[in-house]
Amino acid sequence: MSTVLGVNAGDVPLQQGRAVRKAIIAGSIGNVMEWYDWSIYGFFASVISKHFFPSQDPVASLLSTFLVFALGFVMRPLGSLVFGPYGDRVGRRKALALAVILMAIGTFVIGVIPTYEQIGVAAPILLVIARLIQGFSAGAEWGSSTSFLVEYAPRNRRGFYGSWQQFSTGAGLLSGSLVSTLLILSLPATALESWGWRVAFLIGIVLGLVGLYLRMKMEDTPKFIQAEQMENVAKQPLKEMVTKHPLQVLQAIGFTISWTVSYYITFTYLPTYVKTVVHMSFGAAMLSNVIILTFFILLIPFVGALSDKIGRKPLLLLSCAGFAILSYPMFLLINRGSFFMILLPQLILALFESFFAAPGPAALAEIFPTRVRNSSLSVGYNIGVALFGGTAPFIATYLISVSGNKLSPTWYVVICAVITFLVLLGLKDRYREELN
Repeated sequence: MSTVLGVNAGDVPLQQGRAVRKAIIAGSIGNVMEWYDWSIYGFFASVISKHFFPSQDPVASLLSTFLVFALGFVMRPLGSLVFGPYGDRVGRRKALALAVILMAIGTFVIGVIPTYEQIGVAAPILLVIARLIQGFSAGAEWGSSTSFLVEYAPRNRRGFYGSWQQFSTGAGLLSGSLVSTLLILSLPATALESWGWRVAFLIGIVLGLVGLYLRMKMEDTPKFIQAEQMENVAKQPLKEMVTKHPLQVLQAIGFTISWTVSYYITFTYLPTYVKTVVHMSFGAAMLSNVIILTFFILLIPFVGALSDKIGRKPLLLLSCAGFAILSYPMFLLINRGSFFMILLPQLILALFESFFAAPGPAALAEIFPTRVRNSSLSVGYNIGVALFGGTAPFIATYLISVSGNKLSPTWYVVICAVITFLVLLGLKDRYREELN
């Protein structure tokens, strides 16, 4: 019997099967565009620091650059407060279309900003504004895309469908890593630092337009359409979220802590760590990043499908335990300095990250009802990311600078893993239940 993205064609009408396939592809590809734009800032942090935060101390410049990276995350809760309720009131599709427009604008601005040498203090100010726009957009993206994908899924396939949210996020990071690696390997160092890094940002404009086109062609989710038809759409979703689901929102924040810290340390911070702390070439650092991201995204759908069989909770707990136990020895191996010793520990960390990232979207979506799902997912997740994930590269760099210990970033990873492990112990696994 033929299937449509894991749904038996005999189980759903042909027209519905096509709509599901179209929605999954469009939602996933749009997310790729978003996270390509978001990732390249992290990959070119060491280059950006020289142009916008010149200093005799390279560590101080890098800290300033990662602080701006973190500022983008500060806007994510604000974006979620605006777009989360918007998606609950008027639909997920419209929220997703606006999100990709904002991300493209922020990325374009970064690609054309003159440097500090050219316009002085106005350069870092414009960079901050661009990052704030990107952060606002990202706050709109996550909850809307997760709600969209999970609400399209059959009950016994939500882990698999939701995993495409993280597959597409990883694919966006991989796209940014590939483009960055190609530029690094193909351009002389002087050209890369002068203008080559801007090319990666300007490519994001084209990707943003593609994402916008695809999202405008999507239909909204059956769950939201059903809520509209039954006049069950929340008129004040934020108020309803705060008054009826405060504990679940707090659980969503705790749920996100280890997930976001381990994610950004593994996939965004480590290339810079390998270059600046381990003193490997930038090309080698980015090549290893391409390999681990490829490995990670290939795992995601399989782990998502596994969570539909055995539940979300065992995989989530295993991920937290892995990061709590293995972070220190993996960083110890990375500091050996050979390419193999850089690659192997990152592959192991990526494996444990997949155990959380794949079932994570469905597990969070299952906590909340359709009426406030977009708002609650957006707010809970983005507060966790802003407080812990967005600051992770800055905190890791700061810990090394004040302690002189190259392994000190693992302290942060371990503490966050333990916190989320404890939160998970108190959560019910709803993978067999219908969405309400």
